[in-house]
Amino acid sequence: MAFSSGNSSGPMSEINVTPLVDVMLVLLIIFMITAPILSHKVRIDLPQPSNNPPPDVTPPDPIHLQIKQDGSLFWNDTPVDETGLRAQIAVVAQQSNQPELQIDADDNAQYEAVARVLSDAKGQGLVKIGFVNTGGGQ
Repeated sequence: MAFSSGNSSGPMSEINVTPLVDVMLVLLIIFMITAPILSHKVRIDLPQPSNNPPPDVTPPDPIHLQIKQDGSLFWNDTPVDETGLRAQIAVVAQQSNQPELQIDADDNAQYEAVARVLSDAKGQGLVKIGFVNTGGGQ
């Protein structure tokens, strides 16, 4: 610590280096702890290049499912009831190249109707499910 006798008339021009040394020691400890962690190798399996081009598989057209405000269902603009919907979903889920099920729920449709459709689709094994908003419910 620096003590002054009070005889000087100007400001004290000495720098207190204690906080600087403290910060540097903390940084040194942090770097000493993290340096060994950074030297561990992480094994990554990257894809290997192939001369064979990927097969030209075009995705099937998506299925448009509308859920109206009153709970009525339309499979590609064709009215369908819940039993018919389950049958349609089961047929689509069996395909190897599944089309995407695009659900367009009306803004005022009940949540239960949408949840039932999602549950049926997931339960049948449909993996490509999306939501669209065509604005038709306004």
